[in-house]
Amino acid sequence: MRFSISADERTGIAELLEGELRARGHEVVVHGALNERERPDWAFASERVARDVAEGRADQGIVCCWTGTGASIAANKVPGIRAALCWDAETARGARKWNDANVLALSLRTTSEATLREILDAWLATAPSDDPTDRENIDHLQAIERHGRTPDAAI
Repeated sequence: MRFSISADERTGIAELLEGELRARGHEVVVHGALNERERPDWAFASERVARDVAEGRADQGIVCCWTGTGASIAANKVPGIRAALCWDAETARGARKWNDANVLALSLRTTSEATLREILDAWLATAPSDDPTDRENIDHLQAIERHGRTPDAAI
């Protein structure tokens, strides 16, 4: 699998992330502070990752900033992206299963090395649900993205 990843600074799990993915056999493209030729700021770095995923240059993305919140917000601005801020393995598992998340957002401040490995285990082992109701929710998100609002949205 090809991952696009970014961090806005080289702290916490930022540098470990690339090595952990490569050790698991994945191809990795780096952005932000992980690429010395790029602007490291979270909004810019996260957008690069999200565009890699949305435009098919990467299968999945991982964005990191101090809290993970800004990185997830920035990634979610790109059409086709469903970024999920995950703080543990169960959140990551649910994000992949029920939300078909394609970008993982992580906090550089609170994610330990052990927790990173557990989150990656869950993220990589979990496929999106094929339950019709779960798929309808993802389809609904895509309709919102395309049209701004859907016919059954509350006024």
